[in-house]
Amino acid sequence: MGLCFSRRATVRKKQSRRLTNQSPAVAGGNGGIGGSNRWSRIRSTKKEEAIIHERALAAAILLQQQLQNGGGGTAFDRSTSMRYPNGGAAKRNQTLPRSSSSRARSLTDPLLQPHQLVNQEVKLEDLETKHFVLVHGGVFGAWCWYKSIALLEEAGFKVTAIDLTGSGIHSFDTNCITSLSQYVKPLSDFLEKLKDGEKVILVGHDIGGTCISYAMELFPSKISKAVFIAAAMLTSGQSTLDMFSQKTDSNDLMRQAQIFLYANGNNHPPTAIDLDKSLLRDLLFNQSPSKDVALASVSMRPIPFLPVLEKISLSDVKYGTVRRFYIETPEDNAIPISLQESMINKNPPEKVFSLKGADHSPFFSKPQALHKMLVEISKIP
Repeated sequence: MGLCFSRRATVRKKQSRRLTNQSPAVAGGNGGIGGSNRWSRIRSTKKEEAIIHERALAAAILLQQQLQNGGGGTAFDRSTSMRYPNGGAAKRNQTLPRSSSSRARSLTDPLLQPHQLVNQEVKLEDLETKHFVLVHGGVFGAWCWYKSIALLEEAGFKVTAIDLTGSGIHSFDTNCITSLSQYVKPLSDFLEKLKDGEKVILVGHDIGGTCISYAMELFPSKISKAVFIAAAMLTSGQSTLDMFSQKTDSNDLMRQAQIFLYANGNNHPPTAIDLDKSLLRDLLFNQSPSKDVALASVSMRPIPFLPVLEKISLSDVKYGTVRRFYIETPEDNAIPISLQESMINKNPPEKVFSLKGADHSPFFSKPQALHKMLVEISKIP
């Protein structure tokens, strides 16, 4: 989540097309309330939504068991997009290719089966990689991807969801994390162990964008594409705090929600940042289902403070060689769309997608549309 620090103590540029979540519209006429077909469709949709929620939850439980047993989680793959050539200053003076959604906004995603989301003419074996690695943002953990894991695996992709140090079920005190490298270590260890020639698609959400950028600098040859979802997309020499401290739309809600933790005492810098549970829905989940908000409220852990302050070093010969894509979340109250646009303009990716109706947690609010975009990005040659 974006950070607008206020102390509360407790002990475009290359031309680009815009793609949107163009999911098929839900069938239905404008008939009167009494139409039996309309009511049968509603009952059918609720039943299907319940089934996919149960499948996704089962996948999340399985993932948690695998992580607890020392496994690496399940692996994922993804979808198509467009690129524009590396071009330094030239890129910064042009409009980015964008992708926008024509779908009307709704609180729930229309139900689509995995086979509807993947082009039947595209064979998975023809893709450069079928393996997605999902990296959560601040306060989240691998658990937040449970819907994406289920959808991607059902579509035939391999998925690995990472718990960063002190996050999710990773047993480490968040207050003791002192560097970005320590925070990202589970991801670095995973990439280091990949076989020679094996590549993955890295997906980062929120502060996870900083984490995948760090990994891109270390392991550029092991990353086919990088996808930033409402994420910090920094330039070299910036810290996550630098990016989120930029002058953007006022975000009083974020400042109100932040709770600084001082494990070393109030006379020392903060060690972590927590969030006020009463403000979670408005800040992170304003378009998300209540069940997912409840899951998040009992699963979140504080964000380590020092990694947020650390400036990152990114080079053209390493980080710059990995293809980047950005997915915007227009209804985001944590990282406002104006800040997302600022990051995109200062560090242009190949292509920008706009996920209409998505809040800061699109894996909850728009899982089907997000899945479609990931699959689309994976297919981009």
